[in-house]
Amino acid sequence: MAAVTLLAVIAVAAFAGYRVGASVQAPADDSADAGFSRDMQTHHNQAVELSLIVRDRTADPAVRSVAYDIATSQAQQSGQMYGWLSVWGLAQTSSTTSMAWMRGDHHAMANAQSMGLATPAQIQALRRASGPEAERQFLTLMIAHHRGGVAMAQAALDLARRPEVHALAGAIHTSQQSEIVQLQTLLTQRQ
Repeated sequence: MAAVTLLAVIAVAAFAGYRVGASVQAPADDSADAGFSRDMQTHHNQAVELSLIVRDRTADPAVRSVAYDIATSQAQQSGQMYGWLSVWGLAQTSSTTSMAWMRGDHHAMANAQSMGLATPAQIQALRRASGPEAERQFLTLMIAHHRGGVAMAQAALDLARRPEVHALAGAIHTSQQSEIVQLQTLLTQRQ
């Protein structure tokens, strides 16, 4: 796992145009760029977890396909943000509370529930479910999860300063809004 992480960091650094050891103007530890990179990793990692759970709990090809797409794309993006923090020389975690980087109008909605994170109880319920019930739970959780991701991405678009953060936040904003429509269609088919 460490080798995969190291390769991801090197690949991200190369993709971003950095050379290992090169001087990089790092954002401040309490910046929106750093906060978004940390908190969106947490957010994405939970989406990967939920997706892997449902892939084992259903045989439905449409849900398995969506879960696979979410798991692979969000794992890649999580690695990208991990790489940024490494290149910037910043810690992967912070002593500040989650979403503290969301200032102004964004701060009022910055808590785990509004950011769409599933609770431990919801994750356990998904682990216990199977078939159509697991599909419904997953789709419901992922719609809320993506809505939170869209809100976080919008905050990063408004507050972050790094061009690579803006580019990824824009991609997340667009892709997750599109996926919400797909997830809602799948959920409606299962009600």
